[in-house]
Amino acid sequence: MPFGAQYLVDGVLFQVWTETDEVELVREDSEEALGSFSLREDGVRELYVPGVNPGARYAYRLNGAGPFPDPASRFQPEGVHGWSEVVDAAFAWSDADFKAPKLRDCVFYELHVGCFTPEGTYRAAAERLPYLQDLGINIVQLMPLAAVPGRWNWGYDGVGLFAPTANYGRPEELRAFVDRCHQLGLGVALDVVYNHFGPDGAYHRLFHPHFFNDAVKTPWGDGLNFDGEGAEIARRFFISNALYWLEEFHVDAFRLDATHAMVDQSPRHFLSELREAVAERAAELGRACLVIAEDERNWSRLLQPQQEGGYALDAVWADDFHHQIRRATAGDHHGYYQDFLGRPEDIAATLRQGWFYTGQFSAHRQATRGTSPQGLRPEQFVVCIQNHDQIGNRARGERLHHQVELDVYLVATTLLLLAPQTPLLFMGQEWAATSPFLYFTDHEEALGRLVTEGRRREFAHFPEFQDEASRHRIPDPQAATTFERSKLKWEELDEAEHRVVWRWYKGLLELRRELFRQEREFRAAAEQEQLHLAWHGPEDSIEAWIHLQAKPLPPRGTATKAQTLFERKGIRVDRQLGANVA
Repeated sequence: MPFGAQYLVDGVLFQVWTETDEVELVREDSEEALGSFSLREDGVRELYVPGVNPGARYAYRLNGAGPFPDPASRFQPEGVHGWSEVVDAAFAWSDADFKAPKLRDCVFYELHVGCFTPEGTYRAAAERLPYLQDLGINIVQLMPLAAVPGRWNWGYDGVGLFAPTANYGRPEELRAFVDRCHQLGLGVALDVVYNHFGPDGAYHRLFHPHFFNDAVKTPWGDGLNFDGEGAEIARRFFISNALYWLEEFHVDAFRLDATHAMVDQSPRHFLSELREAVAERAAELGRACLVIAEDERNWSRLLQPQQEGGYALDAVWADDFHHQIRRATAGDHHGYYQDFLGRPEDIAATLRQGWFYTGQFSAHRQATRGTSPQGLRPEQFVVCIQNHDQIGNRARGERLHHQVELDVYLVATTLLLLAPQTPLLFMGQEWAATSPFLYFTDHEEALGRLVTEGRRREFAHFPEFQDEASRHRIPDPQAATTFERSKLKWEELDEAEHRVVWRWYKGLLELRRELFRQEREFRAAAEQEQLHLAWHGPEDSIEAWIHLQAKPLPPRGTATKAQTLFERKGIRVDRQLGANVA
């Protein structure tokens, strides 16, 4: 690793990218500088200090100012403004034989470590992993873990990209969590943010201005530098961060946040370079690692091979499916939902294509949106009916099942889990959890007040929040109760109505594994206000008739001699044995 402090058994190699005239390394227990840095050819300064052991705390003085934490610190035990800690990366891994599931077989389960359990720690989350294994999950997706300001945060205000937040435990406890996942056959995906730094604790500009590109603005602050002056080493910093999580924490997949906000006009896009570096290093380690983009553009270039001018990412979050389902079931029509009608024929087109917008005009954006998905595989589209964004970015954090009848929710679930795309669940949806997932932060008072005001102003154009009193009732992101309310209530699993939903999810995931055990031709069409889905294989055919309004389905007759796998109001799934696919 070319950045940060590396423990080398008999001492520590300190490496820092800075253009300041004078940089000094100091320890918490001493104000004296620990030697002089040498400048490497790559622009990074280094200093080897013998006799320093893991647990030692250090910081940097820049031109006499400071001390400041290491921009590539491996741990910030007292928060993003505190001293950095030397960490020993050695760990007794037991996952040498683990093979991560292939994309075609993946079922992702997104969770926030702080809200997944009452304790909100890596250790407590590890104790719940057998539950996920039993449910039928095979990839645990962690919301961002980079060090953030305060005691709780979604994770998207991260500033210490190399430092797992101390809010959930120590780095070795995170390694133990990943190792336990692998023992149970579960892969681990990590959400990383390479489009901006958080608003508090990002000392990077003090060390070097070229961490940022001042000409690029994102909705969350100054853009990071991928194509400006000094971009070569800035790009290396972020790629090294991904390789760090891959090597030292055995991560099996990355979800890249908001790649549409990563501006790069250089001859080779950063995403392409990142994907190649991850693939090469994973191969050297005898492993595989997926790279998945969250991108609102419906842009096929993200997934196309590099020889065709693409970035060769493995998959993309495809939100069109979610938006169609929300419009069809809950009737959402404000904001970007105005672009969706939720009609059976539109949902069928989305299932066939992976995304709905392939170049049509978007009324919401007042521009065309999307590209043709031709040549892309269904599993390259990650779809959901809930995720952290689509719940938490609602004013009250409502989940879909909080707003529609149970049968409608189960119909939507069936559509999600039987779709040929890769499904993603958000923690608790599998038992229809009563807890919302709200937007929460713990910034210092002045910044926190701005966040609270901005959050309430964000919803001012919605009809239900036109007056100030209604906006004031939007949960305050800074309040401890907002965070606490977002925690799952595991005791709900003992209640009959929640067990019904859990069994539905477990049964559908079992059916999904059977459904995709062999290659099948998938078809989707609208038929008399219903969705007719069919999977034709060499041994059998499976057909589903789904009505999102949960109306009783008409009888299918006996001519097909089908075996009914399950039927509920709004859903019928049949199997034909010995189907002639020709």
